[in-house]
Amino acid sequence: MLTHITQTPGQCGGRPCIRGMRIRVSDILEMLAENVSVSEILEDFPDLELEDIQACLLFAARRTDFPRLTA
Repeated sequence: MLTHITQTPGQCGGRPCIRGMRIRVSDILEMLAENVSVSEILEDFPDLELEDIQACLLFAARRTDFPRLTA
C-alpha cells in the first residue's frame, strides 16, 4: 500500500505525494483532520482512489511509531 506514496526531488519540495501527482500526503491528512469526508476528498480530486487515502493514513501511522524508551 505504501507504494502509493512517492517522494521526488523537485516535486512539491520533495514532500511525500500520492502516486507521483502533485497531491501531498499532508494535504490529505489535513483535510481528514478538518473533518472533510473521504467521499468529499474523492469528489474534489477525481484522480485519487480510496487506496490512496488509506496509504496516507498508513504512512502517517508509521511515521509516528516511535520506539518506547524505558529507564
